[in-house]
Amino acid sequence: MARSQDEIPSLSRRETLRWGLLSAGGLLLPWGVSPAQASAPSLGCCKPHGHHGPPAPAEPVLLSPQLPRFEQPFRPMEVLEARRVARDLDGYSITMERTAVEILPGRPTDAWTYGGSLPGPLIRQRKGSASVVRFINRLEDPREGPVSTAIHLHGMPSLPQYDGYAEDLIPFNHYKDYYYPNTKAGSFWYHDHAIGKTSRNVYMGLAGMYIVEYDDNDFFDPRSAELLPQGDYDIAMVIQDKRFDAEGRLLFNDRLQRGMYGDVMLVNGVPWPRLKVQDRKYRFRLLNGGTSRVLNLGVQAVVDGRLQPLPMVVVGCDSGLLERAVPTAFLGLGVAERYEVIVDFGGLAGREVFLINPNSAVNLDGDLRTTSLMCFQVEKGPIDTTPLPDRLGRLTPIQTLRQEAGSRLRTFRFDRLGSQWVINNRVWDATRVEAQVDPCATEVWRFVNPGGGWVHPVHVHLGHFRLLSRNGAPPPLHEQGMKDTFMVGAFQTLDIIGRFGPHQGKYMMHCHNLVHEDHDMMTQFQVGTQGCDPCIAPARPLPAPAEFDGPTCIPGAECPLA
Repeated sequence: MARSQDEIPSLSRRETLRWGLLSAGGLLLPWGVSPAQASAPSLGCCKPHGHHGPPAPAEPVLLSPQLPRFEQPFRPMEVLEARRVARDLDGYSITMERTAVEILPGRPTDAWTYGGSLPGPLIRQRKGSASVVRFINRLEDPREGPVSTAIHLHGMPSLPQYDGYAEDLIPFNHYKDYYYPNTKAGSFWYHDHAIGKTSRNVYMGLAGMYIVEYDDNDFFDPRSAELLPQGDYDIAMVIQDKRFDAEGRLLFNDRLQRGMYGDVMLVNGVPWPRLKVQDRKYRFRLLNGGTSRVLNLGVQAVVDGRLQPLPMVVVGCDSGLLERAVPTAFLGLGVAERYEVIVDFGGLAGREVFLINPNSAVNLDGDLRTTSLMCFQVEKGPIDTTPLPDRLGRLTPIQTLRQEAGSRLRTFRFDRLGSQWVINNRVWDATRVEAQVDPCATEVWRFVNPGGGWVHPVHVHLGHFRLLSRNGAPPPLHEQGMKDTFMVGAFQTLDIIGRFGPHQGKYMMHCHNLVHEDHDMMTQFQVGTQGCDPCIAPARPLPAPAEFDGPTCIPGAECPLA
């Protein structure tokens, strides 16, 4: 039976809920390539990057093994312990390696992991206390051999040499110490960014969350910090979709370089988990950590055998707090977008509540098995009457930013040219700079998607920006905070505005449909003329010393973010 885009499957049919809905498909392919097709990734830095060539012929895609839903327990991410290196500097160490993890019950999955877990460990930091994170590469693929990686802390305004420049690679048996200033609070994430291999490496498991806690200066009223759920009631969630064969192996098929869509929905590495919650408010930090799939999340409670919508109250987006809390029934997340939402389970003790993802045509796979994500089992707990604050964050008025920008406007067109995904009709070239920006300048950037059927979640490194308009119309309230990733839909034009700082140097911009990024929708811009070369601090061979490497190229004057 045909379903509209917004129709929700009835939850009164228990078997449909527990086993999911089937969809048509074809044969699953291994994610890897044959030895004849494989080519060792370049271990150098800042070399010209050529075309990937025409895509291989289309291959059929079959379904993953069917699983009972909402039976496996939700798994909170393990918080990584820090070692104090110096005053206001914490050190962390993460090893990248192949690890057998259990995702499908009873079937080990060979994943590529940060620290042995999928997703990687959670780093929680204090604003103003810097981090140095040592990433050690011990990652080998049994068919392709050594795997090179690059680490991008997505959303962090890092110096160029610690930003995860796509050609600043960590070869196998090497390490690199990355410095993060933690001057901006928000829910960020770290993931692989290796040139031409990002979609495969992230899909295989190289992703984790990194949270910088708000301080009093982030709130309009410092007392508001105590009104948001904290501790056990503040839960980070990485949502991903993956595909498996009957033995539990991860399978990768990018559908002629168009996108990688899984049919098993994972939350923190668990397929369709169940989480016990109390009948009170919770804060969920949601990340779309997938490869290509756009999410459209909603919350539905089962009351008398039928679904009743439960509002989500959005309090923060990619890069920090909104000015005011915004209730919404559904929340779209392109790949790499993050939102902080409050869900109130009050009065629902003894009931089940579901996080759902109504099927959307923008994903081009039509798989109805991705329409649900997890179940909340609500239990009785202490009464919680804490109100949400009327005002939340402090943001620069849009009018102030417009006055600063004046007539500065740059246009970037995201399109398909032959077999390549391109920006302004060009593919990635490490020797070319697409835009030269003055330090701390405020500019309006226009993103144009002239095609139908494709969505491009565009990520701009370094800065934090504000969405001015979508096809000339004001954005919805929940998109009016500080962001670093913008979902540019089919036939849409977006205008964003922001200050380009606080550092100088070369930074990347790309589509975060990671298959599009790899083939070859990525470019770079340069802020100022005094910034460090992004390859000035290359990876070093193992063994690593006991002490962390010292930083190179100390930052100069900073400017306020938007």
